[in-house]
Amino acid sequence: MEESAFNALAEAELAHIEAALESCGVELDVEAKPGGILEVEFDDGSKIIINRHSAAREIWVAARSGGFHFRPQDGRWIAARDGAELYALLSRVVGEQGGGAAVLRPPAG
Repeated sequence: MEESAFNALAEAELAHIEAALESCGVELDVEAKPGGILEVEFDDGSKIIINRHSAAREIWVAARSGGFHFRPQDGRWIAARDGAELYALLSRVVGEQGGGAAVLRPPAG
């Protein structure tokens, strides 16, 4: 996939993730930063960083429980390491760090 096509795909996904975080059921602050970065901060001061990594053509998630890399595959974002789906992983790590049940869903379609 060309870099420009990947960047457009990743930017659209990050925008959806940002909206999903705002209504996920956990108290948090999310801020979009330049360069395709979302910074999610919780009441305890911990953070999750979600960013586009153009060179690898991946979306990366850095959470307290580890780092995760996702590639676009058949309309979904799948972890290279274990086949986990991006939104399932985000629901888990946001819930862990936010101290509550979090539900993030991928875009419909």
